[in-house]
Amino acid sequence: MEHELVGLAGSGGRWRPVAAGPFTVLAVALALLPIRPVWLWAALIGAVAAVPWLLGAVPDARRRRPRPYWRLSAGGLERIGRGGLVMVSYERSRIDGLAITTGDGVLTVFHRFGRTAVGGMTAMGLEPLAVFVTARRLGIPMYVLDGEATDLLDPALDEALRASGLEDDIPGSGPLPRDHAAEKRLLDQEAALLAAAYEPPAEPTTEPTTETPTAGRAGRGRGRRAGEQRLATPEPLPSRRRIMALGALTALLGAVMIVRIALDGTSEFGARLAAGCWALAAIAGVLAARRRLLRAAQIRWTITAERLLVRARPGRRREAQDLRAGDVAAVVVGPGLRLDPVSGEPRRADLAALAFGHRLELVARLPAHGLDGFQLAHALDDHGYRVITPGARAPRRPDYGLEGLPEIFAQVPGGRLVVADGGLGWADAAGDVVLKMPEDRIGGIELLTIGGHAWVRLYDSDGDEFFAAPLSALRISRTDLRDSARRAGLPVNDAEYDAYMSAAFHSAVSTLAAPEPDRAAAALPAPAAGPDGGVQDVPAAPPPGGPGEQDVMFAVSAPLGPVTAPGTVLDATRRSRVGTYAMSVLLCEAVALLGAVWLGPDLGGFNATASWSMPAGLVIGLLGYWLYDRNRSQLRVSSAGLAVVTRRGKVEWDLTRDRVGGVGIDESTDRMPRLVVWAPSGRVLRQITFPPDLDELRRACERYGVPWGPPDADRPAPPPPEL
Repeated sequence: MEHELVGLAGSGGRWRPVAAGPFTVLAVALALLPIRPVWLWAALIGAVAAVPWLLGAVPDARRRRPRPYWRLSAGGLERIGRGGLVMVSYERSRIDGLAITTGDGVLTVFHRFGRTAVGGMTAMGLEPLAVFVTARRLGIPMYVLDGEATDLLDPALDEALRASGLEDDIPGSGPLPRDHAAEKRLLDQEAALLAAAYEPPAEPTTEPTTETPTAGRAGRGRGRRAGEQRLATPEPLPSRRRIMALGALTALLGAVMIVRIALDGTSEFGARLAAGCWALAAIAGVLAARRRLLRAAQIRWTITAERLLVRARPGRRREAQDLRAGDVAAVVVGPGLRLDPVSGEPRRADLAALAFGHRLELVARLPAHGLDGFQLAHALDDHGYRVITPGARAPRRPDYGLEGLPEIFAQVPGGRLVVADGGLGWADAAGDVVLKMPEDRIGGIELLTIGGHAWVRLYDSDGDEFFAAPLSALRISRTDLRDSARRAGLPVNDAEYDAYMSAAFHSAVSTLAAPEPDRAAAALPAPAAGPDGGVQDVPAAPPPGGPGEQDVMFAVSAPLGPVTAPGTVLDATRRSRVGTYAMSVLLCEAVALLGAVWLGPDLGGFNATASWSMPAGLVIGLLGYWLYDRNRSQLRVSSAGLAVVTRRGKVEWDLTRDRVGGVGIDESTDRMPRLVVWAPSGRVLRQITFPPDLDELRRACERYGVPWGPPDADRPAPPPPEL
């Protein structure tokens, strides 16, 4: 078809073990059984361990069947299963529109009888730009909506809006800023694709760039660079050969040890247990080597003015993607999708390339994760390819609401928060207090900055938070609330204001103090020449202002750093500490058990050795981790910056406030989500190895003015208000 979009899906013919876990358990169970003769026992263990690999090779012997994938074409939105059968179909004549929700990235189909959430864009293997462009070419209206798909599919929410009359307050025209920015970005990329599709291609030249654009290349202004340029991701460490050798040696060692145990005899249970452990280690080593081998792929790009050659799976030349330059109108370089090397399912990628043709069709998806986006974009542009990158990101906004506001706040027009009669109150437009909160109910008032806006948090006498709202909604300034509450004797904590005043005081006083070398030189007597030409001591001149006055010097302390400034110390959670204790004990017990199995015959038997090795492993595990835990690392958050300090006072690392661009969870890599510290430019500075309580960490960052979350380079956060 002329306009057809096929979702990303892996080939179904890759050789992989089938049901490796159950067959591994079966092999270990067979190793524990007293099967006679011994050769049959060893043969059964080897055969059961090899069954998953034989089952995985059977589909390759037959016809290769691709995985199910999604397709958007003139026939509608379809999910194609194995063998080309249509599993799910949304006919084009029944589709009134498609929508992408920004909150969860779900594709929703609008039809005659309502709305249907099809699924997540990532799981479907579809990119928002490709779906947006293809749907508009097919004449299907596209919408970008702010929120989640559940908000659109909850009929109770629609009924509540109609019953309460809130539906009239929702603006019907003009999208919200976040979805408006997302839709505008997609429209800009579509416009760039249209311009690239109708622009005549550039001619190859021997020069890297052209100074003056010719008439035929007025839109591009660049020629195609002759020659080729190669880009590749770093070679995996360890190399693929070492990984394969390690897996083969593990399997060979396990097989040799099982054969040795079989030759020595399997009458004792300890020998059979050792054989089961060796079988488990061999199978696990082979599976781990295969998993690491799949992830150790290296992506290689060969860019010339005539074609693009991309190879992502080494050793498979037939799967290399080869694109002619004449078939490519533009290449969109930015975040995209890639196939998970282990499961074969689509996953998010930090960098990917989408090649579009001159009919705005998606020609190819080119993997680029692991490459440098700057080099890739400029290499494509230097060779004459039109490169399109996503525009500015939507600014991040803090996820806070006004659910804690009492209903009377909205019922009193022109109301505002006031400090009256030793407590807090809500006054109407005339100044009369209609709601009062006595002093005995207020345990603390905290002023802080969230997203560049002043907020207030109220705590009860027990220290629990019961109210939080921005001061703009309460119609009171930060300065008025702080000063009036302190005059009334209420407990007010404004750490940002106090830190600002302290820094301003030190900066003002530091200009009044002379440097130490100057004061020392002024206190020494000046030598003078005597009548005989020698040096004669001359008494120092009295200080100006009379003999009764003394020199006044200000002793100014050094500016406080991340370790010395007042702040909050965050420790690892109790749950993680207990889990680490348990893991340490289990590891020592496993070593003790294996040692009893291995050395038991030489130390009086398995039971006698295990009777003292197991308690010893328990004691060693508890004592060893206690020695480590007593000097564990702790995170210190203050207005001067961040620092990781051990319990004995050793500073592992510290970062001043001007170097910190954000603190939060990083989920952009293939590893597990990690707690990191970003620079203002977005580069990861430090990684916090121990997991503190995230709520306490966010609260501490907000209290001391440290930004929570990744830095927004496109729209930096404004300074704290009213400081």
